[in-house]
Parts: sequence; structure tokens; C-alpha cells
Amino acid sequence: MHALIIYDDLSKQAVAYRQMSLLLRRPPGREAFPGDVFYLHSRLLERAAKRSDQTGAGSLTALPVIETQAGDVSAYIPTNVISITDGQICLETELFYRGIRPAINVGLSVSRVGSAAQLRAMKEVCGSFKLELAQYREVAAFAQFGSDLDAATQALLNRGARLTEVLKQPQYSPLPIEKQILVLYAAVKGFCDRMPLDRISQYERAMNSRIDPEL
Repeated sequence: MHALIIYDDLSKQAVAYRQMSLLLRRPPGREAFPGDVFYLHSRLLERAAKRSDQTGAGSLTALPVIETQAGDVSAYIPTNVISITDGQICLETELFYRGIRPAINVGLSVSRVGSAAQLRAMKEVCGSFKLELAQYREVAAFAQFGSDLDAATQALLNRGARLTEVLKQPQYSPLPIEKQILVLYAAVKGFCDRMPLDRISQYERAMNSRIDPEL
């Protein structure tokens, strides 16, 4: 038997625990949280595990939710939970309002076991994809202050904008792994470079509709 438990959310639980601890006059620590708040969360999250066949099999997956203040992931509670888990998905309000949905900050989102669990084809595609996307985000932050851009920088910005567009996904529209690989491969190899941004999603749908599910 497999189970998924979602803790929504541990930041509010930590604040309530801090208030109770202060009322009980326990010694405050960083950000006035009691010293055992890390133990509180680790004891909770480390219950998630996979059992061997000899002990009954099955697994429990924990998905804790943390609310950050102004997107600050370096605060006490976020860093505590990040150090316990196998990775994190960071969502940003700014990306949501820019139409990037799911609003995932690719730079801050990390999987510590992802590459080990990925298919070989996905791993090969994602390597260059993540690198180009990181370069785009770095250059885009400075490009908005200057108008004279060389051809290489402009090409990087154009490619990055299309990589970002490829990552957009409608709600309740999961994509099979083979179609994910194909879409990412097409973007990385430059098949979308000369395509208008508003045609990317249409291109994806047309390409996916022609994929033989038996391949």
C-alpha cells in the first residue's frame, strides 16, 4: 500500500508552536523559534519512508508546504525543511502574474534524487535545457537595462524566452514522459527559435497529437 500525506502548511504550524513556547517561557532561539523546532519537523517528515517486502512493503511520501515571506527561502523554517527533504519546488507570485504557470522558479527548485531516477533520454535533454535556462535568466536580468545587445546575447534571450514558454502547462493537463522528452528536445535543438512566442503552445499540441503512443 502506498500513501501520500500533504502538510499544509508547516510554516503556520511553526508559528503556532513558537507562540505556545513563548507563552510557556521557553528560551527563544533564531527568529524567536524554540531550539527544538528542527527536531519537531524532522521527527514528522522522517516518518515518510519505503518499506521492504520483508516488513510489509508499501511507502509513505510526505509533501510539506512552506509559505515564504516575500519569497525569502533563506529564512529559518524554509531552510530547516529544505535540509530535511529530498528536494523543493519553489513557486513565485511574480511568475504567476506574468503568465508562467505553473509558476515554478527553476533556479531555486531542486531535486536531490531527480537525475538518479530520470530516464536516460530525459537526463540527456534536461542537462543542456537547465544550463541554457539558467544563462537566460542571468542575462535577462541585465538586458533590460541596455538596448545595444550583440547577436549572441540576443540569440540567447530569444532561445530562453522560448524555453520558458515550453514549460508552461495548462491546469489538469499532465503530459506523458515520452511527449515531455520530445517537446524539450525540440526546444533545445532550436526547432522553436524562429517561431513566434504565441505559436509555441499550438506547435506543442500539434506535435504531440502526431506521436504514436506505441513508440
